[in-house]
Amino acid sequence: MKLFVLVLCVAALSAPSFAGKIKALAKRNISGRIVGGQDANVGQFPSAAAIYVSTSTGTYFCGGSLISQQWVLTAAHCIAGGVAFQVILGSNTLKGTDPNRKTLATSIYVNHPDFNPDTLENDIGLVKFHLPIEYNDYIQPVYLPTVDLIDNLGNTAIGWGQTSDENAGIVNELNYVTVTTISNAECQLSYGNTIFDTMVCVAGNYNERTCRGDSGSPLMTTLNHHHWTVGVASFISTNGCESTDPSGYTRTFPYVDWIKTTAEIV
Repeated sequence: MKLFVLVLCVAALSAPSFAGKIKALAKRNISGRIVGGQDANVGQFPSAAAIYVSTSTGTYFCGGSLISQQWVLTAAHCIAGGVAFQVILGSNTLKGTDPNRKTLATSIYVNHPDFNPDTLENDIGLVKFHLPIEYNDYIQPVYLPTVDLIDNLGNTAIGWGQTSDENAGIVNELNYVTVTTISNAECQLSYGNTIFDTMVCVAGNYNERTCRGDSGSPLMTTLNHHHWTVGVASFISTNGCESTDPSGYTRTFPYVDWIKTTAEIV
């Protein structure tokens, strides 16, 4: 049994630790990308958000998804302690020339009131822009789920995260990969009783998965040509990104009411 997992957000700061069974990275350096994925097409994921988080001790990188003109959904462990956020929307690339890229600065965030940094329960949070943004072909909100995830369902994971255990560092191009939800009982075979009902684990056919730097990035289901954010990337195994261990997400559905109330979404 694998007794440890790593949170996906990385930077030069100690991360939360799971009591007894789960621990975070000793150091969190800016890094990340989806393992086993491919580059996204322009405008393929118009809700994708890249988030640079500044704290009193360093800078982090995480992903997120736009849910309204003023709010981005991400992981609570990404933004806890943040004093400033730089959010990139509208572009698959983090650097270079792209007329569709929009960069916004803010300092406002809200974490779920029951977020537990020791167990990563309720690992979900929101970043708010000072003013509403305008939608266009490259900036669109993701849909919130109306039902919970089921097992053995194919979904899309996206992120700018690490491509392999050897190749550290965030990549410039947004990547995506198909992964499948597994039952919590199956996930507990790898992680024991550290997996809670509000979490969901996914696995790829080979070693496709999230990696360091993908924290906060969405797990998406596509229905009627629309993307629905059904999970928020939370943790990976300490055995590495290329291991066969499943990746962990926070389920979005149990928090839809909290998200809508906090972000004033009708």
